[in-house]
Amino acid sequence: MDKDKNIESTKMEDINAQIDAVGEDEQHRYPWYAIKLYGFTQKKVEEYLADNGLETFIPLEYVDEEDKEHKVKHILRPVVKNLIFLKKTKDDAIIKKIISSSNIKMSIITVSKIDKRYCEIPARQMDEFMMMCNPDILLKKFISEEQAHLKTGTLVRVKRGPLQGLSGKLVRSNKNYYLLKDVPGMAVLLKVTKWCCMALE
Repeated sequence: MDKDKNIESTKMEDINAQIDAVGEDEQHRYPWYAIKLYGFTQKKVEEYLADNGLETFIPLEYVDEEDKEHKVKHILRPVVKNLIFLKKTKDDAIIKKIISSSNIKMSIITVSKIDKRYCEIPARQMDEFMMMCNPDILLKKFISEEQAHLKTGTLVRVKRGPLQGLSGKLVRSNKNYYLLKDVPGMAVLLKVTKWCCMALE
């Protein structure tokens, strides 16, 4: 998704308020997992995990869809159809049992093909990723994890402006600068002004 409209300041003020509050937010005590799905809808997986007391997140974006009457509707759709994020509020053994007990085929993304430990996403990183995925923010793009790893850039934190407080990799694409935040399975690019960013050591 790549729109040329300006980011609504009210939405960014909401994000700034969230960033200020994250230190006291409960979710900061819990990392997240990325779960790969095989042939089932995210909604069904989301409902199954919720029934077992687990919280999930599905990145969404607005798309234009034409109905049978040729009317264009602006609707929310998942960015990636075979991925869902799970908040680790239970022990690994319990989460593993919940997943293996289901008739829904899915697997938690591991560190690597050799290292079979579950790949944990730190709470702060997930906070920022979720904020950057806000569907009301239009100046952004979604890319694959593989594409994100190919992009070179500098680790920065935005020091002023509407995105103040967010951190990520500053990358250049089509003469514009973007703040890149990647997590297992996908990444988001949010348009940013280079001069508002401070390099992190």
